[in-house]
Amino acid sequence: MSRAPSPLPRPRSVLHWIAFGAGAGLAPRAPGTAGTVAAIPIYAVLATQPVALYLLAAALIAAAGVLVCGRTARELGVHDHPGIVLDEIAGFLVTMTALPFDWPWIAAGFVAFRVLDVAKPWPISLADRKVGGGLGIMLDDVLAGVLACTALHATRYVLGG
Repeated sequence: MSRAPSPLPRPRSVLHWIAFGAGAGLAPRAPGTAGTVAAIPIYAVLATQPVALYLLAAALIAAAGVLVCGRTARELGVHDHPGIVLDEIAGFLVTMTALPFDWPWIAAGFVAFRVLDVAKPWPISLADRKVGGGLGIMLDDVLAGVLACTALHATRYVLGG
């Protein structure tokens, strides 16, 4: 499979639409950012649930994403096509785990996740380079979410929250 981005295709199946974040990945610029924006309403619904249910939902989305994103990438012939943004959705949900449902925290989570997802510091870069398929597509974003979540909880602790 080629790693070079191809033009954004029309999703050909329901699985493609899911991988493309219900169309968010079709944004002509910054589809990963658009995918993260698409995660905010999902977060808004899940944030009202107990933490255990929130974690279960995020884990199910990430696990399903391994299959859905892997299959979509194979069918498109491009590993981690830019239009595949279900990984950003899962990563943002991980980022926001057990944080207050409040716009300053949502904005901080958005920025922290996007910075880590784009910069890919270690170990995110290692996962991005070494792990292939659907797992590789999801893993770097989930790791970015774990690091962003850790940073936000540390910030919350320092601020006394």
